[in-house]
Amino acid sequence: MTNNEITFNDFLKVEMRVGTIIKAEHFEEARNPSYKVYIDFGKDLGVKKTSAQITVKYSVKELIGKQVIAVVNFPKKQIANFMSECLLLGAVGTNGEVTLLTTLGEAPDGLKIS
Repeated sequence: MTNNEITFNDFLKVEMRVGTIIKAEHFEEARNPSYKVYIDFGKDLGVKKTSAQITVKYSVKELIGKQVIAVVNFPKKQIANFMSECLLLGAVGTNGEVTLLTTLGEAPDGLKIS
């Protein structure tokens, strides 16, 4: 096993869920251009917030209503004056441009990714 490999049991510890972005706003206090993003993960998890450096490809307006995939079981992380509660997942290009991971069709908020 190389240093980058994880076991299947390690993978099972990562809790990824589908959520719908209900609010997004510019995060002026962040070091790098970012948004504050609020994601609804359904009745069991509720709304979680995160900071995301996705300003190159997405506007605040077009994020609202977009279904996304996020890791919801990382510890909270303080970013400037904001507490991030989940990690929005995306594919990062060589220039740092992020393409969000989304669902192909509509899925219930809170649905587990496996």
